[in-house]
Amino acid sequence: MAKPKPSLPFSFFLLFLLLSLTITPSQSFVPNHPIPAPTSFIVSSCRATRYPALCVHCLAAYGGAIQRSDHHLAQAALIVSLARARSAASFVAKLSQARRIKLRELRAVRDCVENMGDSVDGLADSVRELGRSGRDVGRDFTWHMSNVETWVSAALTDENTCMNGFGGRAMDGAVKVAVRQRVVDVAQVTSNALALVNRFASRHRPVTVAAGEP
Repeated sequence: MAKPKPSLPFSFFLLFLLLSLTITPSQSFVPNHPIPAPTSFIVSSCRATRYPALCVHCLAAYGGAIQRSDHHLAQAALIVSLARARSAASFVAKLSQARRIKLRELRAVRDCVENMGDSVDGLADSVRELGRSGRDVGRDFTWHMSNVETWVSAALTDENTCMNGFGGRAMDGAVKVAVRQRVVDVAQVTSNALALVNRFASRHRPVTVAAGEP
């Protein structure tokens, strides 16, 4: 399958998204201007995700950059997920230094700090790798996309592992609520990003012909 033509130079696309993300926990990375109506392409694409309403909400502001590019859509979803993961990781790291925190909660928080750090690393690697995939076709494309899918899936596992550390009624309390509020949101956004990455890969991965077939 022919490589899809990007609607604008990819480096400019990444720069646009990185500059337009407002990294403030209270606004959950929603740009500090009214969100435009989502494009039909974003709405229809987000139906492939587990949390379609959240998907549309996160990506609607970038419709002009995404246009109708599966590649740009997946890249935008990963960048938003990375930004939220970084904010959640920073919050949890600060929480690990809080006073008057129970020992079992402190242990869970410290484990979560490590999990979220791994998640951030995996998502950052995925953003870079997906950028490289847009310049390749054939076996190179398949290799890049396999890396991206593996790393995003691992990042999602890290996020869920963080929350698993707060399982059980003994962990109920303000610390668990605060961590859950941020990390569950990140996990949902990452789940959506993974679905859009898988969708892009399945649409553009080259078709292999078995030996002996015409």
